[in-house]
Amino acid sequence: MSLTSLEEKGLDPLVLCDQFFELWNQNNLQMLHLAAIQGFSKLSEPLEALLTILESCPGKQKGRSHTLGYHILMEFQTWMKERPQVSLSSLAEDKAVELQRRALGLLTDTQPNFVDTLINIYQLKTLDPSIQCMQIYKLQALNCYKEAVTLSIKLGLQTELNTEEMLIPLILQDKLPLAESFVKGHRQLENQLVMLLDSWCHPDFNVEDIRKKFPCLSLSKHYMAQIQPKMLTRHVVRLMEKFKIDQSLCPNALHKRRLDSLRYLVYKTFGDKTMTEENWTDHMQYVVADDLELQVHLVELLVKHSSLQKASQWSLRYNIPKNRLSQGVWEMQQSLPPDLQQICLNDLTQEEEWIPPQSHCQKFYQAPLTKNKVHFVDTLETLQRYQSIVLKESGVVGVDMEWQPTFGCVATQKVALIQLAVLDQVFLLDLCAKGFCHQPDLVGFIRALFSEQNILKLGYGMTGDLKCLSATWPELLEEPLKMEGMLDLLRVHQEIQRGKVNRVQNAPREVLVCEDSSEKGLSLLVQQVLGKPLDKTEQMSNWEKRPLRISQIRYAVADAYCLLDVYSALSSNPASFGLPADLRSITSGQSEMSKDKQKEKRGKKAAQDPRKEECQGAQRVSPPHSDTLKGLLCGEQPSEDTPPLTPQQLRVVCDNMLQGLGRYLRCLGVDVVMLENTDDHRVAAKLAQDEGRVILTCGQPFQTLRSQVGEGRCLSLDCSEKARDQAIRVLRHFNVQPTPSDIFSRCQACNSDEYVSIPRADMGTMLKEKGFLQDHNTTDHMLEKSCQQEELRPDDTLTPSVTPEPPRKSYT
Repeated sequence: MSLTSLEEKGLDPLVLCDQFFELWNQNNLQMLHLAAIQGFSKLSEPLEALLTILESCPGKQKGRSHTLGYHILMEFQTWMKERPQVSLSSLAEDKAVELQRRALGLLTDTQPNFVDTLINIYQLKTLDPSIQCMQIYKLQALNCYKEAVTLSIKLGLQTELNTEEMLIPLILQDKLPLAESFVKGHRQLENQLVMLLDSWCHPDFNVEDIRKKFPCLSLSKHYMAQIQPKMLTRHVVRLMEKFKIDQSLCPNALHKRRLDSLRYLVYKTFGDKTMTEENWTDHMQYVVADDLELQVHLVELLVKHSSLQKASQWSLRYNIPKNRLSQGVWEMQQSLPPDLQQICLNDLTQEEEWIPPQSHCQKFYQAPLTKNKVHFVDTLETLQRYQSIVLKESGVVGVDMEWQPTFGCVATQKVALIQLAVLDQVFLLDLCAKGFCHQPDLVGFIRALFSEQNILKLGYGMTGDLKCLSATWPELLEEPLKMEGMLDLLRVHQEIQRGKVNRVQNAPREVLVCEDSSEKGLSLLVQQVLGKPLDKTEQMSNWEKRPLRISQIRYAVADAYCLLDVYSALSSNPASFGLPADLRSITSGQSEMSKDKQKEKRGKKAAQDPRKEECQGAQRVSPPHSDTLKGLLCGEQPSEDTPPLTPQQLRVVCDNMLQGLGRYLRCLGVDVVMLENTDDHRVAAKLAQDEGRVILTCGQPFQTLRSQVGEGRCLSLDCSEKARDQAIRVLRHFNVQPTPSDIFSRCQACNSDEYVSIPRADMGTMLKEKGFLQDHNTTDHMLEKSCQQEELRPDDTLTPSVTPEPPRKSYT
């Protein structure tokens, strides 16, 4: 062939590909760049040749963050920008469609730059949607569900595809965020996603029916846990709020939420008796509403936890059919006198005195205010009358808020009452007053208060309050509050707790934070600083019901005014609490951040100084080195000065996210109870309270569990760490010093540390029956080896003894 014909034909794309591959293997990216710029210019049909090269490139190689095809495509994009004549529009229509089909077949990668560049170069969005959908179906057939959805989003094919076939594999593989991205912006698809999740919340739902449709999906225990009703319900409620879905489309999830709330309220009232029956009645009517099934369940719970009389009264209230009543309720209805057939609560609004009984005053903190110093602000006129007092320059204002508990039936609550405490006065902004909440001047006053740097605003854990404020006024989402002059006493409280842990050396660390106190949160701080806790009886009352009871008003006033008293006491003698002279320096320059930003910041701080504490009651220790565990097992002293513990002295309950840690600790002789995937997190709190255990958990449940067992009885760990490293952190945190005799001293199955000796032959028979050993010779060999290691007689083998009380099979 002549030189002229070779030049007309251009460079062979496969030859250029071989050259690229050689440079790629040499990891010479600079020469690869030069070869690409020169090689592309020698191609007679660059767009067709690029596809030939990409089709010949290998996939991802070990140790490579990107593929060779990705680098070639990025180089071609750079080369193409300077050559506008190289475009798909310069080709014949049939030729262009042929290249588009080939380019579409290459879109199996999820690398965004690779996919986006290929789509732009070959204008794939202009291709017939039916052809585009064929590629999606091919990816699904290859079980590339994530890639299929990602590509369909980029090509805008969501409405062209079967929604359930696209989304179900993602949900089952714990990729719900990607499923949300698929439906976002398409109202019908958003409804379909929420309705799909809601259908899985039905009691008759069986995941096996779904798995039959996708037999190639391999689901681990972790994935199965993601489609449990509790988790699904949480997602449905969240998405219902996010996409503004009509509640009528989510009957199953809301029914489950209300059912869980019903059980919780009955427990709070008749179980631990921390809720008044008046508050319980208000909430019960909201939770049960007109749902007959919930009404029937309420009566059943009252029969079990309260009395037949109360169950009968509520059954009459809801007019429940006779055939749905529990045994004995109908008979009790007939025997009730007319005056007891209805639930009648006395209206205590007028009967209560402002000053509570002397016994109450001796037990709980009281705001030092007379009733005439408490002002309701429920009109624009009263707001204008009092706002100059609150906005006084160089003033100090205690800020608190109350909202109606919805017990998870709605994702976000709206503020019902804002308490603003200044010296000798408290102002109650009643957002439930007709028309008051929608006054522009009220929003302007809130903005002015929070943005004024010369006014010190005191709060305690303001994140939740600010979230509810944003739900109350959507304009605060569009233009967030400017936060200046804020002091969150929660951070000050954390500083006090850390100082207490560091000062006291005579007791295990886990009991120091809330020593000799059942209080928590702000109530604990008030008790530590002022000597008496807050009375939290009205905390979960109905804050939207008007008029408010005297006890509710007292509670609201105390919650805000105590912030002033606490700040005054701490400021007058900060050194006695282990605080700096200027309390504002603790949170200087810090504002309320989103949870994601807080997590990110904690992670960065931990990386810079891992010795700092990451949360209340949970101290972060230095990252474990490879020889750390060996040192601990050999009896080396950790850096802490706290008294050492034996593994048997540490009794813990591991949340279901830390089962690997639980097994590791059992190997070291620690007494461990482990929750199953299906167990509610509250089971951990119940076990911790009943058996004196410390909770080990991670992530979001930490805050909830800590509030139920008290600070210092719950340790939060990093889920991203391996179980071995988590175990090291636990050992160092509690100063547990295992010895060689502790290793494997506890049964992995039942958690028992007592063993009995049984004949070797019986042990072999048991192992064979359980299917652990098939070969008799292998059995003998392993048993002999085990006996030699344990220095036992050849006829005896250790196995856990049978204890009088069987182990908790649901937890271990």
